[in-house]
Amino acid sequence: MRMKTLLSVAMLLLLAMVLVACGGGDSEGETDSDSGNEEGAASEGGDSPEFLNLLTGGTSGTYYPLGGEMATIISDETGIQTDAQSSNASADNVIAVQEGDAELAFVQTDVMANAAEGTNAFEGNVVDNVLGLGSLYPETIQIVTSADSGITSVEDLAGKTVSVGAPGSGTYINAEQILEIHGMTMDDIEAQNLDFGESTGGIQDGNIDAAFITAGTPTGAVEGLGATTDVRIVPIAQDKIDALVEQYPYYAADTIPAGTYGGIDEEINTVAVLAMIVVTDSLSEDVVYDITKALYDNVDSITHAKGELITKESALDGIGIDLHPGAEKYFKEEGLLE
Repeated sequence: MRMKTLLSVAMLLLLAMVLVACGGGDSEGETDSDSGNEEGAASEGGDSPEFLNLLTGGTSGTYYPLGGEMATIISDETGIQTDAQSSNASADNVIAVQEGDAELAFVQTDVMANAAEGTNAFEGNVVDNVLGLGSLYPETIQIVTSADSGITSVEDLAGKTVSVGAPGSGTYINAEQILEIHGMTMDDIEAQNLDFGESTGGIQDGNIDAAFITAGTPTGAVEGLGATTDVRIVPIAQDKIDALVEQYPYYAADTIPAGTYGGIDEEINTVAVLAMIVVTDSLSEDVVYDITKALYDNVDSITHAKGELITKESALDGIGIDLHPGAEKYFKEEGLLE
């Protein structure tokens, strides 16, 4: 009996030692693992997604080819695979980022201001989860027609068939506001909702008379038209430019240089808004910091003509919404924000 008792005690002691040993091993391994995870998170800048979608615009505009180069820069510099996708541009891009269908997007500054305020195309839908990353370059409002159309002023558009872009798009709002400054509305023209490629194709085929195109110059679709047709860009009179800028401060006077397109042999006075990149607020500060730094530290590698106009020094121009904390951190480090 005594022997059985001693044996039982010995077994219990042995079991206890085994459990303690196992527990100690697990505890030590857990601590090492946790430390490793923390160090990994710090080096990676927080939770990094594997993929990012960058929404651009139509394939015949400026956003798409430029966005392709920027997606490559982000992929190479951050290690996050980033794909540029064609889209219907500004207004649709804002909605897609708002609804979580994309993380990054090209947008006009005026459209993003409307979204943040819940005005125009965003009436009753204040967008508060889409933040600024940085502005890029002026987007020129080009009223394109053929040299033999007889259209030489905005007022001449009355009664003509004119492409104004998709309803709610940046181009559509630009057209609406420019017509307004000239005492006109969409009812004064035969409005067509075409993309840039369809617009210039329509001018070439004689199906439409003119088109509003808001994009960086030179715009691929207009260059394509200029290869077969003498192009005319309708100027905006200085007093109308001044009135537009006073009423809508996100516009700025702009000039299309002579020779930009075939048939244009003198400067054309018009107006511009700015292109910018927006980002979802669901991305971490560190991830957006890395994206911002990747883009603005590597603008010299952009081969698209608009790359010459993109600088970190001008990256805050025209932004009327809050910056993402990651972008804010970058610009503060660069001495561009207090």
